Formats: sequence, C-alpha cells, structure tokens
Amino acid sequence: MITHPEKVLFPDDGITKGELAAYYEAIAPVMLPHLHGRPLTMERYPAGIERQGFWQKDVSKGFPDWLERVAVPKKDGVVHHPVITDERSLLWTANQNTITHHVWSSRVPDLKHPDVCVFDLDPSVDDVDSVRKAAIALRDLLEMLTLPSWIKTTGSKGFHIVVPLDGKTPIGQVARFAGAVGKVFVGLAPDALTQEFNRVDRRGRIYVDTGRNGYHATFAAAYTARARRGAPVSAPCTWKEVECGEVGPASFTVRNILERVQRIGDVWGDLRQRGTSLKRPIELVARMKEGD
Repeated sequence: MITHPEKVLFPDDGITKGELAAYYEAIAPVMLPHLHGRPLTMERYPAGIERQGFWQKDVSKGFPDWLERVAVPKKDGVVHHPVITDERSLLWTANQNTITHHVWSSRVPDLKHPDVCVFDLDPSVDDVDSVRKAAIALRDLLEMLTLPSWIKTTGSKGFHIVVPLDGKTPIGQVARFAGAVGKVFVGLAPDALTQEFNRVDRRGRIYVDTGRNGYHATFAAAYTARARRGAPVSAPCTWKEVECGEVGPASFTVRNILERVQRIGDVWGDLRQRGTSLKRPIELVARMKEGD
C-alpha cells in the first residue's frame, strides 16, 4: 500500500511517488538479486528532490516486524540496517520516499567478505567523452590484472566499474587492493585522474573513488533511481555500448529503463556467478607499484 501516491517527487518531470513505486514494482524481478542480502542505506526525500532529503541507515524503531534487518556494530553502538529480500520490502522503501538505494559490497551473513569490488569514476564536470575513455582505460588495466569487469551508469556524471569476487578475500584486503589499483591507474594519467577526496584539490580531474569498498561503505545499487532531474537510473550496460558512445552516465531513467530490460534483459544477470579470486591480481598490482 503506497500512501500519498500523488505526491510529486520530481517536480520538473511530474514524477510522483506512485509512479516511482510503480517503477520499483516493475523492475523488482531484475533489481532484487542485486539487492538481496546487502545492508541498505535509504536516501529519502519526503518533500521531493528540490527540498532537503536525508540518508537513513538505522531502522531500529517504528518499522514493520517482517522487515529483515542486520545489526552492524559501530564505535558507539549498533546500526540496524534494513535488508531487501523481496518485492514487499522494496516497495516498503518506496513508501518511505526512498529514491536511491545505497548498498554494501558484501551480503549477510558474511559482511566481512565482499562479493564485488567497486570503482567509482566521478568527473569534476559533466564530460561524457572523458569519463567514457577513463572507464575503458580502467577496464584495460583490470584485464592486465587478470580481472574481468562489468560497468553500469551512475545516473549522475560517471560510471561504476565492478569486479565480481569469489567472496574469499577479507573486506580490508579488498579495500587495499582497490586503493592500489586506483593509485596505479591515476599514475597512468595524473593530469586527467586523481584520488584527491576534496573537490577543491581535484582541479577538474576525474576522481577515482575506491572508497566504496570499505566496511560500512556503500554504492548506488543496480537499477536504483537517483535524486536528479529526469529521474535517472544507475543501470547496468555493456562495454560495447560504452565504447560505441551509445550509453552515457545518465542515459537511462525510470521512464525508459523498463523497455530496455524487457527487450534485452538484465545484462548483469550472471554477474554473481562470475566471481573471481583476488590472489593473483593482488600480486600483480604490487609488482606494478614496485615498478613506479
């Protein structure tokens, strides 16, 4: 039951809470496998995207008994993250005015061994050609490390490049590996790429964000909407589409992604079955760093 379905969440596009909920209901069959078991942080906009929203991690009070959650220790207590398991729980988040679903790189019950390694390319300015070239260059570097990679739009200005893992590498080691790859990658084109966290220090360069791999860190889930004009979606795509220039960071929206999925299916459909070991890649990237 969606309350106040007439509420407008995207004023410039006339997209209501009811339409967004209908999108999540329709996309659920392909979205749920990417959400399943991952601790969730909800990005909520009760008054629409033109008003201040907020991020919510904890659902310890005032939430339905049937909603699955996981207790994650933190420095001064425990965070009870919701965990999406089915269409009902996904629609429950939509009824909370959740626009974007941010998820961990690991899944319950083993949160200390992620099943993906995530690289987030975040341009300082909207420059589709530059971020597309950077994504392809990162793919090529990962291939040198014997790692196949998958790509999705962020629904913002960049791309997420994802490496499926076999779940045997501890999360801290995955985070260090990602950081090392980022350092090598930036070293290949320091005038175009950076690992500087502060925007003022990036000086127009593309931020190679490897911080999505730490414990408690999150990234925008596959097929989640983003709180931007046009209601873009962070959507899986193919390397061929990126290489040919057919797909950009904000190509897909809640109003066009369903037709695509109906036509070609989920291009990340077998990602979970393609997990690989990081043992050899960790050795290779260490050698690359030694050769700097």
